[in-house]
Amino acid sequence: MSPRAARATMKDVAQAAGVSTSAVSFAFNNPDRLSAETVERIHQVATQLGYVRDPTARMLRTGTTSNLGLLLPQPIDEIFANAYYAELIAGIGQTCTREGLFLLLIPPLKGSLAKSVPVSAVDGFLVVGIEEDRGEIQAIQRQRMPFVVIDGEPLDGVAGVGLDEAEAAGEVTRHLLDLGHRDLYLLVFESGQDEGQTQWHGTLRTRFDGVRHAIAQAGLSGQVRVRVKELPCTREAASKAVRGVWADEDHPSAFLCFSDTLALGALDALNDLGVEVPDQVSVTGFDDVPEARWARPGLTTVHQSIRTKGRLAADRLVDVIAASRAPDEKHSLPEHQLVHGSLVVRDSSGPAPAHGGGSAS
Repeated sequence: MSPRAARATMKDVAQAAGVSTSAVSFAFNNPDRLSAETVERIHQVATQLGYVRDPTARMLRTGTTSNLGLLLPQPIDEIFANAYYAELIAGIGQTCTREGLFLLLIPPLKGSLAKSVPVSAVDGFLVVGIEEDRGEIQAIQRQRMPFVVIDGEPLDGVAGVGLDEAEAAGEVTRHLLDLGHRDLYLLVFESGQDEGQTQWHGTLRTRFDGVRHAIAQAGLSGQVRVRVKELPCTREAASKAVRGVWADEDHPSAFLCFSDTLALGALDALNDLGVEVPDQVSVTGFDDVPEARWARPGLTTVHQSIRTKGRLAADRLVDVIAASRAPDEKHSLPEHQLVHGSLVVRDSSGPAPAHGGGSAS
């Protein structure tokens, strides 16, 4: 096998075109400083030699990467098992396409997002569902990097975009209560906290508070049984959990799931077990991903425009990056922008079965 040919350099292009290396740099970065004929000749020679600009050198020269980083709370394979992220990335992609930017997906490095931050070559971060006291935020702030939080707790002086979680969770809870459900089983995504509900923050805490507030507001405190199970946000995990619950004779009247991915997994298990939904048990989700309307039965869920949220967050990050590069200019950046969800009632929810009474636990 012949040795690999050496990669053409800027100096090679300059020699072949009969110009200086500065002229080659201008041809690619500031073509207005050269005549059109010179620029065309340099580009032709570069093409013939197979010259490709070194992106690392460009980043060092300009101090920019043209990359937005999406900091993900889970490994890549788990993220793409959750349709929510496909929609979110599609929305972010709209801004990237318009602005001529790239999107870098950044999962935890050896289980730690804080370790991922300093090794990511980006101009700013989009951070999903992370709270102020977590190491990831501290790592970003130590590097003085622009960032925008999606679906996290509102932070002072930090731009963010998120759903009104408590309002949305309360709406789906009221729907089940109005149908007579008094025994709710909450399937929620993992918090990463060993202490359970008392240590929940951010999205989990706010949604759980929305559920409890709806029960209290309905005057049913002490009359509604609420059980909770944390699990990985995958269909497989939800399906396994629901099979375990149904193996017990103490069945809930409804599974209230904090994501459509978990709700679809619940439906998978119930359909396989021959359990009639909603006659024997109701199932609700959260997000209204495309598959929610195709499920059998169609999934009752909270609709939020995930793509719009992704686009708004990316737009905000572009503004924050611009502000960081021109600190003396005035920039108006709202600290936290709320978007509102709405309940979509489909066939997976119905009146509580006759056995569906419950006592609060």
